[in-house]
Amino acid sequence: MFIPVHGDAPYLPDGHCDTPRPQTPYPLWLTLAIFVGVFAVLQWSWNAVRGTWVERLIVHEATVKPAAALIQIISPEAHAQPVATSIKAPGGGLNILNGCEGTEIMFLLVAAFSAVRLGWQQRLTGLALGLVLIFVLNQARILALFYTFRNERSLFDLLHTTVLPAVLIAAVALYFYAVLHRTRLA
Repeated sequence: MFIPVHGDAPYLPDGHCDTPRPQTPYPLWLTLAIFVGVFAVLQWSWNAVRGTWVERLIVHEATVKPAAALIQIISPEAHAQPVATSIKAPGGGLNILNGCEGTEIMFLLVAAFSAVRLGWQQRLTGLALGLVLIFVLNQARILALFYTFRNERSLFDLLHTTVLPAVLIAAVALYFYAVLHRTRLA
């Protein structure tokens, strides 16, 4: 049987195309409203759980402990230990304060995926991989800050307040763009 083809899309005999139509994006105002709304709700929720077991779970268990363990693997002579919201070590440690745990960048990614029209599988896969990426990059950022503070304190403030946050945001933005671009081409 001959199936006529128009461009890259084969047409079935009944006239229906067997490739899914790309979804049209939300209007810009709706995209911005969803993005800002989701980010605001997540940020408000995070502020509401400050001082609770949720904050301790995210900061101590999911941020400080893994970073201290990585430091122990990389340089056991540093004797880094996780203590509440800090990595303590002779010669200088690091306090993981509000914003250092990476939640804001995670909230930005969740808000971004919420504000675009994607299938649920693409959205959840992209978000899950993005959250893993953020965790890994944030751990690398914490390690860089730990070693910078111990070895080159003059660079610490620049890296802490400007360079590394910008690198993290740029990397996650590029990831988000790549997911959208890949999805639009699929």
